[in-house]
Amino acid sequence: MNTIRHKIAHWTLKRPWLSLLLALAVTAFFAVGAARVEVRTIFSDLFPETHPFVQTFRDHANFGNPLTVTIMVQRTDGKDIYAADTMEKIWNLSRDIDLTPGVDHDQVVSIATEKARYTVLTADGIFSNPVMDDHPPATPEELEEVRRRIGESPAVRSFLVSGDQTAAIINATFIERLVDYRQVFEAVQALSSQYSDGQHRIHVAGWPMLTGWIYHFGEDTPKIFAVTLGLMFVFLFAAMRNLAGVVTPLVVSLVSAVWGFGFVGWIHQPVEPLLMVVPLLLIARSFSHCVQATERYYEILLEVGDRRKAAEMSLAMMFAPGTLGIFTDVCGLLLVGIAPIPAMERFALFTGFWAMCLVPTSVLLTPVILSLLPAPGNLRSLVGEGGGGAGQKAGLVQRGLHGLLSAAGWLSTGGRARFTAAAFLAMTGYSIWMMFQLQVGNPVEGSNLLRHDAEFNTAVRQINRNFPGSMTLEVVFEGKEGRIVRQSDTLQTMQQLQRCLEGKEHPPRATLSFADYAPEANRLFNGGHPKWLPLDRNDAAASAASGALMLGSSPNAYLHIADFQQKNATVSLWYSDNRQATVDAALADARSCIGEVGEDHKTFRIRLATGSIALQQSVNETVDLYQWYILAGLNLAIGIGCSLAYRSVAAALILLLPVNLANAMLTAFMAFFGMGLDVNSLPILAIGIGVGIDYGIYLLSRICEEFKDAQHYGKAIQAALTTCGKAILFTAVLMTIGIAPWYFLSELKFLADMGLLLVIVMSINTVLALVLVPLLIYLFKPRFVSAEHHFLSESVDGWLDTHRLEQKTQS
Repeated sequence: MNTIRHKIAHWTLKRPWLSLLLALAVTAFFAVGAARVEVRTIFSDLFPETHPFVQTFRDHANFGNPLTVTIMVQRTDGKDIYAADTMEKIWNLSRDIDLTPGVDHDQVVSIATEKARYTVLTADGIFSNPVMDDHPPATPEELEEVRRRIGESPAVRSFLVSGDQTAAIINATFIERLVDYRQVFEAVQALSSQYSDGQHRIHVAGWPMLTGWIYHFGEDTPKIFAVTLGLMFVFLFAAMRNLAGVVTPLVVSLVSAVWGFGFVGWIHQPVEPLLMVVPLLLIARSFSHCVQATERYYEILLEVGDRRKAAEMSLAMMFAPGTLGIFTDVCGLLLVGIAPIPAMERFALFTGFWAMCLVPTSVLLTPVILSLLPAPGNLRSLVGEGGGGAGQKAGLVQRGLHGLLSAAGWLSTGGRARFTAAAFLAMTGYSIWMMFQLQVGNPVEGSNLLRHDAEFNTAVRQINRNFPGSMTLEVVFEGKEGRIVRQSDTLQTMQQLQRCLEGKEHPPRATLSFADYAPEANRLFNGGHPKWLPLDRNDAAASAASGALMLGSSPNAYLHIADFQQKNATVSLWYSDNRQATVDAALADARSCIGEVGEDHKTFRIRLATGSIALQQSVNETVDLYQWYILAGLNLAIGIGCSLAYRSVAAALILLLPVNLANAMLTAFMAFFGMGLDVNSLPILAIGIGVGIDYGIYLLSRICEEFKDAQHYGKAIQAALTTCGKAILFTAVLMTIGIAPWYFLSELKFLADMGLLLVIVMSINTVLALVLVPLLIYLFKPRFVSAEHHFLSESVDGWLDTHRLEQKTQS
């Protein structure tokens, strides 16, 4: 007994106070870093760097910039907006939003800004004037004049005023490096309250507001976590009923959390708020490993009666399976980082390091703390008669766990095994079929991060109902030479592209480009007769029309469709919603029409695409692709690790089969309940595999250990289930009790859904580990179970014999 793990166990427990002081010193170091943790969203880091849509967005960020707040001012009394009080609100709101920190002053657009213009022909020339003058209209004559001007400006009439003329839009785009989402949210919400009254309702949408709502509801997350930890503590106390069993998991989990957050604080990397759900799962992993070690410590302590010796023996025995289980957790988290999304890469580094910290905390620190705390007075009732049953003195929780575990053993052994196997085969087939029905992307109108009736989603639906839409797809015309908006080929191609898209089966609700403005300017430039609306197919006519359009106005007025130099331009497409089916159809039509008009031209090329819809799709395509890479990488890494540890490929297959089935069942559950797979739920799937493998490793190692004594598969399985299996089931129940309330307490639908998913992950993996792993062992009776050469299982008898010999020698 002089292997490395035995030496580590001996050294660690020979000097428990020194080991504890070292752990506290490291914890103090990381506590300083934890105080520096920053939880915030970096917009550009949410998208895959290598995706062509993201590259197009970065090259042309002014086209369809998602960092736009859309404010809709709506009359609620049946009147139209051409009333003095409504016009005053639109005027003041347009100026107040322009005072919000981080706003791009050139990208505030409403009927009350200079960018909303109409063009007139007079004896003195052609003039492009603002719809409103230098003050909000107040008199009936001024109001009627504004109505007339809007009616003569097709773009203003289509995009800034609703069809029934009861609502108007104010768009304000923010600069990413300057925007503070919390500050923007609070400022806009204050404006919304200020300008709402009995006749007017304010609806606000846009990415900055969505992020602000996430921050706002996220403030309740610490309270929800407190409820979670409180419920877990109550259940832990009810089950253990002793100081060591309650204090040890709490201290170890706290230490691992400080180390994890401290690391990310020291490297000065922000944490994405929506991914804060995963740290709780890591706390669950810490609880799981700690409970496994504690249960084993109790068994040995009952035999040897010496706390330090029992702690040393339990550490030596649990070191290998515990470390291998943590290795699987680390693999699952680090592999999430292969997706080329900076926020995911940071997340993988943060949580991967935290998982690695479970070795020195959950594996090493647990027995140290146990050895220093008083021995439980209810030890025999915790362990049960015979070292694993539920004796007469066992508590209600212990007896309940024992009953469930006995049922698991009954299902996986004897004559019932074949029927249980048939049931699993049927479940596997159904799960695989359902998992391919899982929708990648957003399944709802608005955001699936918030509840259907959330204020943000209500605003999105109202804006979509009254206007072409709140999200756009931008097809960029990227210039090679010259001012392309003054070239005939550019304007003609834009018109062809728009006509092609508008003729599709799923057309956009509206399209807009520089080519929509040029014909009207051409008509006015040529005397105002309607016959001059069509542009001649020559650059002179296009240049004259574009020049006429710019008379009396700044190029800044057209930044939403052409850049300041007029070298690049866009065709903007509005769609009714951002559901994934809509997004897929929009992109398919855009690709088809670009193919018809030609992608590469002499002076420009067409790039697909940017805007909210394109960026949403860039994430979805990346998630859809990399989920398979992550799954394959996990299977490969875990397969190799478990094969080497057990020196058997069969052992790896027995462990991988349940967790892959668990993954299929979880995705089937998501498909059945209409949940979409996205960048936020992907880590749950990845870490779910690590959870299942952990359970399987502990149970499989204990089955191998019990087989050495029993020499009978059925008895070894039953013994392993009522000992190691009890810790697995206990942990699952503990986490379920803690996490289940999320579904009811959180206003963030995402957090509620993830809480539900975590419960499902725990439940599925628990059932598969406790039933399917023993079932596979019983049916196939693999040779590695009886092998003496793998180091993940070790019989306690040798340790006990050595300990008894030492006692006799001392006496």
